[in-house]
Amino acid sequence: MLDSKIITLLALEKEGSFTRAAQKLSLTQPAVSHHIRLLEEEFGIKIFYSDKKKLRPTPEGEILIQYARRAMGLSEAVRKAIEDSRRSVKSLTIGITPTAEESLVPQIFAVYCNENPHVHINILTDNIKNINNKLKSFELDLAIVEGRIDEERFHSVLLDTDYLCLAVSPKHPLAKRKSVSLQELKKENFILRQPGAGTRDLFENHLLSHSESLKNFHVVMEIDNVTIIKELVSSNLGVTVISHKACKQDIAYGKLAVVAIENLSMTREINMIYPKDFTHLEILDEFRRIYDR
Repeated sequence: MLDSKIITLLALEKEGSFTRAAQKLSLTQPAVSHHIRLLEEEFGIKIFYSDKKKLRPTPEGEILIQYARRAMGLSEAVRKAIEDSRRSVKSLTIGITPTAEESLVPQIFAVYCNENPHVHINILTDNIKNINNKLKSFELDLAIVEGRIDEERFHSVLLDTDYLCLAVSPKHPLAKRKSVSLQELKKENFILRQPGAGTRDLFENHLLSHSESLKNFHVVMEIDNVTIIKELVSSNLGVTVISHKACKQDIAYGKLAVVAIENLSMTREINMIYPKDFTHLEILDEFRRIYDR
């Protein structure tokens, strides 16, 4: 179903060189070059800049690659749907953000699959920006994210609300405080999610609303793994700003302590995001039912 030239284009973009792409596809290098040349002639564009280290897409090439990913995602979705029909199984690929992964979201899927043995769920964890792109390219059937994805082509259903908090080790001097000012926090070592993460973006936006910037704080580490961040903070190696739901159990077990940040209320939503043509709306109702138990 998918044009072989599109497969070659995506392999070349991923591998960054004609030699590696040819090896990946079990083609000759001239064959890979021929496919790219045909695409350039078809669309009247130059797809890649010449670069000795790694191929870089041109602006027009970026657009073509974006739509090529969608074509690939749609092709895979068709194959999966046909295979599911043959096996009388319903498969779903669901994207979740790391903070959502740390809450009860995976348990929802496990309970649902136990109650519905004909359903198979594949979970993909990524930041909200990449999940948005994967929804657009049909690589995901739906997503559960902390925050929002404001796209006209998607529907959004509120699953829960949450808020960000300052988490510290119970051994940290701030653990005994009821609140702390932003000025005081400039003396602390922060361990945060990487740029592009919903938690990070929300924190930075609230800082901006108070005429502050993260550049004024001492960020010693950036890690895109919530569990590791909690472990490091619990070991008193830094402080973090994190979803309250993601550290609720750690607070109960005495591994983390939460301190209010003065004049900073960082509420956020946990939403289910799905395309307008999503055909299994009853599953969303079941997810909400299980989550609300």
